[in-house]
Amino acid sequence: MTTTAHPRFAAAVEESGLGELLPRVRGFPEATRTAAEAAAAIGCELSRICKSLVFAADGVPVLVLVDGASRVDVERLRQELGAAKVTRADAGLVRETTGYAIGGVPPFGHRTRTRVLADRSLLAHEVVWAAAGTPYTVFPIAPEELVAHAGATLVDVRERQA
Repeated sequence: MTTTAHPRFAAAVEESGLGELLPRVRGFPEATRTAAEAAAAIGCELSRICKSLVFAADGVPVLVLVDGASRVDVERLRQELGAAKVTRADAGLVRETTGYAIGGVPPFGHRTRTRVLADRSLLAHEVVWAAAGTPYTVFPIAPEELVAHAGATLVDVRERQA
């Protein structure tokens, strides 16, 4: 089967028995690296995009899944993790931890086992779109399925709307 997903992601999906996701992967000629680019390419609301963001909590990588219209509140994340310091991971740590470049990090299928948190805002939709390992590929998935496959803990870490 040919897929536009990153080979590592495709292999991880197959190994975990989720091969039915691969035919749903959509590739685009234009980058879907940002949530806005992905939403424009797909033709959906920004909040239907699942961002996979890596943070360092006291130096330990943590993956945070959040909807595309929201930003992670680093202080809320720090409190959730009980960490002294939380920062956005740099490109090197993201690639080392996940095996993927920023803009293409999928919510699961990573190089290393990492703690995963998912903001509850993702559950507001029947389907969300997440990166499939490259800055040009995405796939649709039910948020509950995404949380389960990512081994994520549901939390409230997005910035509160004013």
